[in-house]
Amino acid sequence: MKREEFYHAVYEVVSQIPRGYVTTYGTIARILGQPQRSRMVGQAMAYAGFFTDAPCHRVVNSQGRLAPCWAEHRDLLQDEGVRIKENGCVDLKAHLWQG
Repeated sequence: MKREEFYHAVYEVVSQIPRGYVTTYGTIARILGQPQRSRMVGQAMAYAGFFTDAPCHRVVNSQGRLAPCWAEHRDLLQDEGVRIKENGCVDLKAHLWQG
């Protein structure tokens, strides 16, 4: 699968994440049958603004950490009712979507 095709497949998965839930880069890679490509999922998220309007704010890392250089990430999730713990991570036990 070419890079651009992979990115579009990632955005298709991201568009299925329900409001109030998050998923991880690794989960998306697993859903796509490419479990070793979680970093490439992260790259797709970095370029999302050029390719899609999918709710990319619903994707976090495996510990629930938010994107470090995206100030609005927390607000977008909290507006949907996603709980952010005191350590700054999403409460994955309450909000994890696994496809």
